[in-house]
Amino acid sequence: MTHTLLQAVRRYVETYADPAGVAQTPIPGLTTIRSVTPSGLLHAISQPLVCLVLQGSKQVAMGTQSFSFGAGDSLLITADVPTVSQITSASADTPYLSLVLELDPAVIADLAMQMKEEATIADGTPVRVEPTDAEVADAALRLMRLLDRPASIPVLHAQLVRELHYWLLEGKHGAAIRRLGWPDGHARRVGRAVALLRAEFARPLLVDRLAATAGMSPSSFHHHFRAVTSLSPMQFQKQLRLIEARRLMMSEGRTASSAAFAVGYESVPQFTREYGRMFGLPPGKDMEAVRNWASAAA
Repeated sequence: MTHTLLQAVRRYVETYADPAGVAQTPIPGLTTIRSVTPSGLLHAISQPLVCLVLQGSKQVAMGTQSFSFGAGDSLLITADVPTVSQITSASADTPYLSLVLELDPAVIADLAMQMKEEATIADGTPVRVEPTDAEVADAALRLMRLLDRPASIPVLHAQLVRELHYWLLEGKHGAAIRRLGWPDGHARRVGRAVALLRAEFARPLLVDRLAATAGMSPSSFHHHFRAVTSLSPMQFQKQLRLIEARRLMMSEGRTASSAAFAVGYESVPQFTREYGRMFGLPPGKDMEAVRNWASAAA
């Protein structure tokens, strides 16, 4: 089963991948990824997702925790949290290949209600790695097979995505995933504020507005936001700005000042200081290091 899924993902991503090795599929939230070389460090604030690694290996760090995983493993992220990831094993003959599905809280909530599972409290770790369950791989394979018949996607994809969520809920980390679906749970409330931050990160956002979006008092919001994401709201916004600025410089060739203003900074020196603290180098030297790495990997 895993080998068949590997071949399906390989065929799709080799046909449709962009220059970064990412191929978005017509199925919402489903992405395939390929890399023929180990990667540099990638900073992101990840959305809740499951990543099935089919070939190669990867490492993901969140705070002081680090997770290594390879073919046959699944990475599960159950909250919007800052991560630093790196593909550690990949080559032209044996590329890194993975399949990523964003988790849908509405689907989780509906399934949890139908499954009538008792609401248990999971531990607070939002990043987990476990071997991929056979049922999850089977549902993922059937999703990939829909891509060979585009007319089937609007009719069949929703039920297969729902089935894949079901098997994740039935698995080892069902309690952690189920928490995403609690309509009045802290994770769901914080998620509403996170969505606003993602949409308007370049604008000044008052904590009172974010708290109101989450349906909490400002003090309660601060506490629960940090508990879910490991960051304060303003730290979260700052990281979103810096990650987007780095993307603009890497992908679009923007200057540091242009990228800084585009993401909401009013002071280029402040941007440079905060960029260096997050990525380890000031913008100019970081872009030079990225170009050198890309040249060496080519």
